[in-house]
Amino acid sequence: MCGFLGIRHYDDKPIDLRVLVRSADRIRHRGPDDEGYLLADLGAATAVSLAGADTEPSLNLQPIDSFSGKFDMAWGFRRLAILDPSPAGHQPMSTQDGRYHIVFNGEIYNYLELRAEMEDMGHHFRSRSDTEVLLAACAHWGKEALNRLVGMFAFCLLDMKKRTLLLVRDFFGIKPLYYTCWNGGFAFASEIKALVELPQVRRTINPGPLYDYLRFGITDYGSETMLENIRQVPAAHYIEISLDRPGDIKPVRYWRADTGETAQISFEAAAGRMRELFLQNVSLHLRSDVSVGAALSGGIDSSAIVMAMRRLMGNSLDLHTFSYIAEDATISEEKWVDLVGRAAGATVHKVRPRPAELVDDLDHLIFMQDQPFSSTSMYAQQRVFRLAHEAGIKVMLDGQGADELLGGYIYFAGARITSLVRQGRWLEAARLARQSARMPGPEGGLRVLWYTGAFLLPPALQGLAKRLIREDLNPPWLNGEWFARQGVTPRSPFRSRSREALREQLRFAVEENNLPKLLRFEDRNSMAFSIESRVPFLTPAFANFAMSLPEEYLIAPDGTRKSVFREAMRGIVPETVLARKDKIGFTTPERSWLSALQQWIKGVLNNATATRIPAFNLPALKKEYESVQAGHRRFDRRVWRWVNLIRWAENFDVTFVE
Repeated sequence: MCGFLGIRHYDDKPIDLRVLVRSADRIRHRGPDDEGYLLADLGAATAVSLAGADTEPSLNLQPIDSFSGKFDMAWGFRRLAILDPSPAGHQPMSTQDGRYHIVFNGEIYNYLELRAEMEDMGHHFRSRSDTEVLLAACAHWGKEALNRLVGMFAFCLLDMKKRTLLLVRDFFGIKPLYYTCWNGGFAFASEIKALVELPQVRRTINPGPLYDYLRFGITDYGSETMLENIRQVPAAHYIEISLDRPGDIKPVRYWRADTGETAQISFEAAAGRMRELFLQNVSLHLRSDVSVGAALSGGIDSSAIVMAMRRLMGNSLDLHTFSYIAEDATISEEKWVDLVGRAAGATVHKVRPRPAELVDDLDHLIFMQDQPFSSTSMYAQQRVFRLAHEAGIKVMLDGQGADELLGGYIYFAGARITSLVRQGRWLEAARLARQSARMPGPEGGLRVLWYTGAFLLPPALQGLAKRLIREDLNPPWLNGEWFARQGVTPRSPFRSRSREALREQLRFAVEENNLPKLLRFEDRNSMAFSIESRVPFLTPAFANFAMSLPEEYLIAPDGTRKSVFREAMRGIVPETVLARKDKIGFTTPERSWLSALQQWIKGVLNNATATRIPAFNLPALKKEYESVQAGHRRFDRRVWRWVNLIRWAENFDVTFVE
C-alpha cells in the first residue's frame, strides 16, 4: 500500500523537482516507510533512480536534491511496507533490462501463485514483493495480465521501448488514481492533494458533481471529480498514453461483472459455493508480513470476516477488532460487537467520538478525504482507523462491497418489488412490500414503498413526485439559475428500466452511485493513519457469482436481505447475528451532533467562503437551517453537506465560475 505521482512535460519547460518532492510529501501518510524517485530522459530512453529523505540508506541512491541531469518525466513514490518490508521492495521498480518501470499502490493477493507460474517459465525474482511479480507479469503478458490478478491496485507502467505509459485501476476502484492535463504536459497521482500542488493545476469547481453532491450526497463516479480539470481513471479501466503524441485520453474498460445469464443453481448449492468463495477471499486477504486486524461494526458482513479469520487461522492469530460505538443507545451496536468479539476470541477495541471532537478533527478529515463527503459517519470510520493505528495495526479487513453485491440496503427491496411488478407477479410483490415495511429501525417502515415508487415512476414524473413530498430536485436553497448557466439539469439518480430491476440496481450501486464513494472514504480514512484496508468481498470471482444469482436468493420473499449469504455463513457466524433484521453500520447520531454544534454551524454558514459559493441561495439556505433546527422542516444530511462543502472549498482554495 503506497502513494505515487508522476509529471510528464511535452514542451521544453523544466520539471521543478522542488514541486515534485513537495507533492510527494503531501501523500507521505500513504507511505511513511520509504521514499523513491525516478527521472527519465525519454529522448535518450534512460532513467535514473534517486533517493529522498526517507529512502533506505542501504540502497545507496543519489539524493534527488543533488541531481543535475536531463529529464522530461519525473515520478515520486511513498511506500507502506506490507509484503517483503525489506529494501528489496523499494519503488519505483525497474526490470533488469531497463525497459519497464513501475509505481504501484495496492496488493496483489494471488502473487504467490503468479510467481510460481512465472518461475516455472524460467523467471527469476530478486525480492519477495508482489510489486516485482506485478512488474514481471505485465512485462510477460502485457495488458492480458490484468485479468489474471486478484487484488486491489492502481499502478503506472512505463514501457521505454513502446514509448507508452499505462495507467491502471483495479476492478472496483478500491485504490485511487487521478490525472490532469494541460497544454504541454500531464500529471497523475494517488490523491488530488498531490496534483493541486502543481502550478499548472486550476482548482475550479466541477458543477455537475457539485449538484449531485449537494442534492443527493453522491460524490464519486465515472471519471469526473469535484474539480473541473482533475479526472480519475474509472474502476476496471486503463489508460494508455503515448509519450510522443498525448492526443485524447480515453479510458478503456478491461473488466465488468457478468450479469447476463442467471445461474441455474439451487439455493443450497448457491450458499455452499458462496461460502467457499468467501473463505477463499478471506484467506487470500490475510497474506501479510505485518499485523492484521479487522473493523467490526456488529453487522453480518464484518462479523463474517472476523469469524472467518478465526476459523481459517485458528489460535495462531492474535485477533484484534476495532469498533465505533454510538452514544445514542438506539443506534449503538455495542452488544453485537461484544457478542462477536467473544465468539471469535478477539481483543475488542472501541472508540466513542463526541461532537466537539468532530470540530477539532474536521480540517484534518477534509484534507485527507480530498473531496466533500456525505455524512458524519466518515468521522466515526476515521476514528476506528486511528484506534487501530494506536494499537500498532498496519492491515485491516473490512466489509465494504457486501451490501452492494448482496442487496443489503432497503432500496434494493424496492428494486426487487419493482422486478416482481414488471414481471406481472403482483401477489409476490405485495407480500414482499408488506414484509419489507415491517423491518425494524430506520431501514424499515414506508421507505421501501417510497423507493419502489421512485423506481416505477417514469423519469418525467419523478420531479413532480419529489415536489409533492417536499423533496424538489431544485430546492430553494440551491441556486438553480447558476446551475442552469453551467449547463447542469436537475435530475434524480433513481432510474430503472429492466424487468430485473434488482440486478440492474446492484450494478448501478457497484459501478456508479454508492460503492465508489464508500471506497474513497475507506481508502483516505485508512491511509490517513498509514493503514492498508482490505475488502475481501470485492474480488471478480465473488462479484460474478453474486450478480449471477436469482434475485430471490438475495432478497427472500419474506423481505430478508442477503438471504443466500446468511445461509452461507451458518456454522461460522453466531445465529443471533445471522437472524438480525435491522441494519445500523457506521451510523452516527448526526442530528444530535449537529444540534450540539449549532453555533459552530452558524459560524460556517456566515463565513466569507459561504458568501462566495454561487451554488447556494444563501438567504434561503440559512432560513432552511433555522426551520430544521426549530423542527419545522425534516432533518436530513443536507445540513452536513452544506458545512462540509464550505469548509472543503476554504481548505482547498476552490474557485467558482460566476
